[in-house]
Amino acid sequence: MKRFYLFIAILVMMVLSACGTGNEKEEASATKEDAVWSGIEKRGKIIAGTSGTLVGASTYEEGTDKLTGYDVELMREIGKRLGLDVKFEIMGIDSMLPAIQSGRIDVAVNDIEITDKRKKQFAFSNPYKYSYTTMVVRKEDNSGINSLEDLEGKRAGGGATTIFSQIAEHFGAEVVTYGNAPNEAYLRDVHNGNTDVIVNDYYLSKFGVAAFPEFDITLHPDLKFHPTEQAVVMDKEATVLQTKINDALQEMREDGTLSELAIKFYQEDASKKPEGEIEEIEGLDL
Repeated sequence: MKRFYLFIAILVMMVLSACGTGNEKEEASATKEDAVWSGIEKRGKIIAGTSGTLVGASTYEEGTDKLTGYDVELMREIGKRLGLDVKFEIMGIDSMLPAIQSGRIDVAVNDIEITDKRKKQFAFSNPYKYSYTTMVVRKEDNSGINSLEDLEGKRAGGGATTIFSQIAEHFGAEVVTYGNAPNEAYLRDVHNGNTDVIVNDYYLSKFGVAAFPEFDITLHPDLKFHPTEQAVVMDKEATVLQTKINDALQEMREDGTLSELAIKFYQEDASKKPEGEIEEIEGLDL
C-alpha cells in the first residue's frame, strides 16, 4: 500500500512539473514579446531610426535643423496617439535594420519596403505608403535607357542594401554606393555623367528631381515597375508594439490624418495604392 501511495505522489508531482514547465514557457514567450514595449513605456519614448536625407520622407527644413517629412511626422503622430515622445536617431539606411537587431533603436521609418525576406527577420506595421519604382535619368537621352534590360552595363547610384540596388544589379548595372549622402550627391552624379541612373521610389525621385532644376535630369517618362508598400520596421518579437502602432495607423487612416500627411509632403495621396499598370519583375529574391 505504501508503494501505491508513493507511486501516486510521484505521478502527481510529474503532472504538476509538466504544467509548470508549460506555464513557464508561455510566460517566457510573453515576456520576450512584451520586453520592447515595456522598455518603451518605462522610458516614455520611442527611439526611431531615420536618415534625414530623403526629400519628402525624412529631411531637414531648408536652413534649419528641424527634421520633418512624411515618415517623420507620421511617426510623431503615432507617438502622440500612444502617449509617447519620439526620439530620432540619424543613420544611413544600411545601418537601420542592424540597429533594430542590436536594440539601439525600437523602429525604423525611412521609406522601407516590406519584402518576404525582411519579414523573416523583422516585424512590419501595416503599410502607410504605396508606391512603385522608377528611374532618374539624364534629360537629353534618358541615359540611353528605354527598358529595364538597358540597365546592363550602366552605373546606378544607390545604397548598398536597398531593394532598388538589387533591381539595378538584377538587370546588370554596376551599383555605386554613397553611404548616408544627401539626395544632391546622387542626382548631381547622374547630371555630370559620373553615374547613369538612380533606380528609386517614384515619390522620392519626383521630389529629388524637382529640388534641383539646374540639373539635366528627369524621371523616366515610360518606365513604371515593381509596386511597393512601405511600413514601420521593428524587432520580430515586438508584437505588442506592432499591434499598438497598427491601431494608431488605422485611426489615422480612418480620420484622414494619413491622407493629409501624404498630400502635404508628396502632393499626392501616397497612403493609397497608385492607379495604372505597373510592371512586376520576375526572379527577384526579395
